[in-house]
Amino acid sequence: MKFNKIHILFFLIAFIFISCKDKNTIPKPRAYFRIDFPEKAYKQYDDDCPFKFEIPVYSFLIKNKEENCWMDIYFPKNRATVYMTYKELDDNLRQYLEDQREFVYKHVVKADAIEETEFINYDDKVYGMLYNIKGNTASSVQFYLTDSVNHFLRGSLYFDVKPNKDSLAPVINFIRGDIEHFMESFSWK
Repeated sequence: MKFNKIHILFFLIAFIFISCKDKNTIPKPRAYFRIDFPEKAYKQYDDDCPFKFEIPVYSFLIKNKEENCWMDIYFPKNRATVYMTYKELDDNLRQYLEDQREFVYKHVVKADAIEETEFINYDDKVYGMLYNIKGNTASSVQFYLTDSVNHFLRGSLYFDVKPNKDSLAPVINFIRGDIEHFMESFSWK
């Protein structure tokens, strides 16, 4: 079949009418993968360390073999780890508190804000601070717990991915809730 001038003219007119509809085109926003979180549930940890606490059932604990009572709470689905170090106090609480503050405020270069939330449990003599570090920082949540006399425990949340505050925000919020539960269930032996 040959195309003649009438066919071409008809094709051009149809093309013009089809393409000239009034469309309000809006660019698609950037999207991220949907993240399905497990239901919150916890299990008790009580070992030979001078403290006990609850951790999420969807995480697991890795004890450091070289340092007594140093451990990590690993969240495999989210590629996240809460690194925890324990120290016995020997009249050096002020030094550990200053070290903790230094660790947190090293992130101020990349941080949009750093929020401090005081934690006090008078019944179990657990005192501490939770730091929410906002922005594209290496660690988004850090904390410490102490009895102010004998024990000091610090922790920090890190991901095995490049920091991106927008895509990690739901995961950070989810794990922050687990860290808050950890702090609330924590007690010294």
